Amino acid sequence: MTPLKIGAALSIAQIARHRDWLFDHGRDIELQDFMSHESLTSQRAERVAAARAALDGFTGRLGLHGPFEGLDIDNKDPELRPLITARFLAALEVAESLGARQVVLHSPYTPWYRNNLLASPGYAETKLARIHEVLDPVVRSAADKGITLVIENIQDVDPATRRAMVDSFDSAAMALSVDTGHAQLARRMSGAPPVDYFLRDAGAQLAHVHLQDVDGHADRHWPPGEGEIQWPAVFSALSEAPSAPHLVLELRHHDRIPQAFGYLKGLGLVC
Repeated sequence: MTPLKIGAALSIAQIARHRDWLFDHGRDIELQDFMSHESLTSQRAERVAAARAALDGFTGRLGLHGPFEGLDIDNKDPELRPLITARFLAALEVAESLGARQVVLHSPYTPWYRNNLLASPGYAETKLARIHEVLDPVVRSAADKGITLVIENIQDVDPATRRAMVDSFDSAAMALSVDTGHAQLARRMSGAPPVDYFLRDAGAQLAHVHLQDVDGHADRHWPPGEGEIQWPAVFSALSEAPSAPHLVLELRHHDRIPQAFGYLKGLGLVC
């Protein structure tokens, strides 16, 4: 199995600490400074300028994490849905201004959805219609800008459900993200399949991966090797992916990136 090149999800202020490791090898970077209302409105110009300065000389692939708190993409309130759309469109504008090629958004599928899927007629179709109402303008804008929206698993139990949602847009501007820690939590909490199944199910739609470890109880964002995820199985699935997904460590403490990288490199999984 050929070792894979990985990067990191970081705030702008954290890039300097890992600059040599990131820039010298053109690693993937995911910016996580544009998730709040303030960062996309009153603080936007300042943060964009700071990001440009921090990324000067960077030649790797760039993405950013989009906003998500309180912004359910299947919101049932028709007055709120346009506000959510507008927030996502603002994130796309920032991504375009920085040359980012991906924006991460959160999946709306939960164990509640899985358990209530057949409890009432039209449940799945009604939910999908709300998702399209929110995201259709965002997907069109992303396509125009050459940006891909990658939908990250959060509480997803069946990875095929999220894949079918992405497929329903029939757009190259929509793809899948897998968070390894979230997948493992879903396995422990809701009977989801193993992490490598999430990756394999995504197939050619896999465009982005958050690499983090957990203990099966909480969303720890630990360095790989400190939790219970089977990393050889994860990277075996990644090595078989027909796509070339962005691969980023998403750790709670960024100063542990060298430890995480060293562990995976010691297993012969990354370079």
